[in-house]
Amino acid sequence: MTRRAPVVLSVLAHPDDAEILCAGTLLRLAAAGCELHIATFTAGDCGSMELAPEAISRMRRSEALAAAELAGARYHCLEELDLLLFYAPKPLRKTVSLLRSVRPDIVLAHSPADYMPDHEMASLLVRAACFNAAVPNLFPRAGAPALDHIPHLYYCDPIEGKDSLGRDVPPDMVIDIAAVLETKAAMLACHASQRDWLASQHGMDQYIEAMRAWAKHRGAAIGSAAGEGFRQHLGHGFPQDNALTKLLA
Repeated sequence: MTRRAPVVLSVLAHPDDAEILCAGTLLRLAAAGCELHIATFTAGDCGSMELAPEAISRMRRSEALAAAELAGARYHCLEELDLLLFYAPKPLRKTVSLLRSVRPDIVLAHSPADYMPDHEMASLLVRAACFNAAVPNLFPRAGAPALDHIPHLYYCDPIEGKDSLGRDVPPDMVIDIAAVLETKAAMLACHASQRDWLASQHGMDQYIEAMRAWAKHRGAAIGSAAGEGFRQHLGHGFPQDNALTKLLA
C-alpha cells in the first residue's frame, strides 16, 4: 500500500501573510514531498485605500492563487471579513471544516500574540480547530468526517518578532530558507496590490526588502543567510514530537 505524502496546511488571516511569514518553510516542505495547502480567513477586503471591498477582494484572491501556484499549493479562502475576525461559531465551523477536508499532519498558524487582532483571532481559531476537528459531535454536518488525530501545530513569528506591546517573541526553532528565498520573494511579489496599502497604512514601501531583512535577521541565529522562526504548540493533547524539523532534517 502506498503511503500518502505528509499534508501541510497554513491558515493565516490575510492574503500575503503566508508569503511574509512561512512561505520559505512551505517551499522546503514541498521539496521534501509534502502536499501543501495555503488558506486565509479573509480575502483582504480592507486592503486598499482606493478600490471597493469587492474589487480588492477579487484582486487579492487572484494574487493569493498565483502565489500558491508558485509553491505547488492549493489556495483556500474562508471568506471572513477583513479586520472583523472574531472567535465565534461561524468562523470556527469553517476552520474545522477546512481541517477535516484537508486532513493535515502539520498546521502553521499566526502567533497567539501579534500586532493586530485579526492575527491573534486567527491563531486562536486555528488552535481550537486543530483540537476540535477530531471531536465528531462538534459540527457533525461540517463536511468530511472528524479527524482521527490532532495535527502538529506551529506558530509563525509575529510580525517583526514582537507582540502587540512591542516585546520580543523569541522562536523555539529557526528553519533555514536560504535556498528558497528567491522563490519566497517571487511569491510575495504576486501580492502587488499591497505595495500602495502598506506604504500608506504601515509606512512600509519596500515590503519585499522588509521581508528579506527579517529573514536575514532570523537566519543569523542559525548561521544562515535567511530563516523563518516558529514555536510549537505543546499543550495537552497535542503531539509532542517535532514533525516539522524531522521532515526537514
